[in-house]
Amino acid sequence: MKPTEAFSDSEKYILDQFVMNGGKSMWLIDKVVADIDSLQNENNATLAFPRELNLDDLFFKYGVRINYQLVQDLLSTPITAQSAQGDVPIDWLYSPIIKSNNNHTINKNINLIKLEFTNTIDTLKNGIKKTILLKSSPQSKVVGAPLQLNLYEFMEELDEQSYNKGNQNLGVLLEGKFNSGFKNRVKPFALSSNLDNGKENKMIIIADGDIVNYNYVNKKPLNGGIDQWTQQIYGNKEFLLNAMNYLLDDSGLINIRNKEVKLAFLDKEKVEKDYTFIQLLTVGLPILFLFLFATLFAYLRKRKYAR
Repeated sequence: MKPTEAFSDSEKYILDQFVMNGGKSMWLIDKVVADIDSLQNENNATLAFPRELNLDDLFFKYGVRINYQLVQDLLSTPITAQSAQGDVPIDWLYSPIIKSNNNHTINKNINLIKLEFTNTIDTLKNGIKKTILLKSSPQSKVVGAPLQLNLYEFMEELDEQSYNKGNQNLGVLLEGKFNSGFKNRVKPFALSSNLDNGKENKMIIIADGDIVNYNYVNKKPLNGGIDQWTQQIYGNKEFLLNAMNYLLDDSGLINIRNKEVKLAFLDKEKVEKDYTFIQLLTVGLPILFLFLFATLFAYLRKRKYAR
């Protein structure tokens, strides 16, 4: 989750061979250094810059590329700023909230997912099955790093017409037989059981390490898990649990969490057609039964004690 230092070739080789031998993995990666805490200075500004993790060649071989870009999305959650009147919300388009497409068991019936400073993912053709699990809203755009961030940059009037770049890929599921990132390359060290072509496997790559910080907004814990500005309880936890269960083939647990409860609704046409009769049946009949019961009870009570 959210590595901050570059991987050495030896470390990459170990991870690569873990994948080749069927090991499941979920990568939560930030390719741009950006943090809200960095905005707490005199200028309320900071520089967002690329983070080199030395993983690009590995991911490229597996079939994806994480870009040095940040997503701005009109569908986002505000952040909190202090003022004389107390906490006030500030528009912050770098915190998109993602609506699930319900296109896979992992994201089925999941509530909105909160991200922060997320990057974009490109998928590459290589024979691996790719399923997009997370993507931004159609009203989003991307900006390249390095760039300057300012706490109040979205307070001025926005050109909403420019937020039309469509859905950006933010999380992807990869399934198939992966080729080693070190195939036809000099290995960092000798390994007798080296595999260049992997076993049937699957992995998940998400271009945001902050997906696990769903109970915090602006570094502050949410009261009862509810975002005071959006009034949402985010579905990050359920999404991550489903992702882990799917990787480990625990589909039964996913089905339990994703179970749909279908409620029976009244037939509107029938109600409108027989409105008076239904009203008498549902309202008048209970009152009539209550009146008859009260009358009978009073009569029997009077008869008993009149003697």
